[in-house]
Amino acid sequence: MPRRARVIHRQVPPDAKYHNRTVSKFINKIMLSGKKATAEGILYDAFDIIENQTRRSPIETFEQALRNAMPLLEVKPRRVGGATYQVPVEIRGERRTSLAMRWLLDAARSRSGRSMAEKLAGELLDAAHGTGATIKRREDTHRMAEANRAFSHYRW
Repeated sequence: MPRRARVIHRQVPPDAKYHNRTVSKFINKIMLSGKKATAEGILYDAFDIIENQTRRSPIETFEQALRNAMPLLEVKPRRVGGATYQVPVEIRGERRTSLAMRWLLDAARSRSGRSMAEKLAGELLDAAHGTGATIKRREDTHRMAEANRAFSHYRW
């Protein structure tokens, strides 16, 4: 990340099936070794599983899971006079989404299950209902920020 110049963000084209940019970004996060077709297959299979279980639109469930997983605060280390303090800071929108997607994928990958699509569907459903490893991670992040609220005056 450059210190002076602003980063120019590229617009991600919407995905083919749902015409949604967020879904397209999530597919890119799932993708390993440039295998985008495989990543799309995993996500669309997970969406089919979600639709069969809930009888609702999988996009609604996905967006609800993403909203529930987004953190509001995080701690960043700040060095002041030889001591390092964990200073709570608010997270800007783009990073919130990115962290939520990353946490959802990490939790899905570490889940036990048969296929990645089933694990991802399970984690998305859990996050949409406000449970699961992703929500626990968000709560831990918020708890850490709350515990270090005394150092908030070191914000820069």
